[in-house]
Amino acid sequence: QVQLVESGGGLVQAGGSLRLSCAASGGFFSSASMGWDRQAPGKQRELVAASTSSGSTNYADAVKGRFTISRDNANNTLYLQMNSLKLEDAAVYYCTYRRNGLVYWGQGTQVTVSS
Repeated sequence: QVQLVESGGGLVQAGGSLRLSCAASGGFFSSASMGWDRQAPGKQRELVAASTSSGSTNYADAVKGRFTISRDNANNTLYLQMNSLKLEDAAVYYCTYRRNGLVYWGQGTQVTVSS
């Protein structure tokens, strides 16, 4: 079974930065499409950023220019660098794994943004 463990969340002031990490085990990390989703209270879960196995990336309009997704295939680790954080970015962030029609996600890590 694919296991995904997120870390790096916490409390940060608006305008600050955080770096989220996702440690993956099982599956085939290098050939999988990886990404980050988030869900805020009272809102639907939404895609934040994605990274294909070939290196292509895409971002939600709300985070373009502020967030950067990257991956370290040698260590089966996915990252999300979050800069210029806004109050609207507060949510639980989930690491996602997609390959061969299957989708997995981790337990999530909480990001809280204060004014």
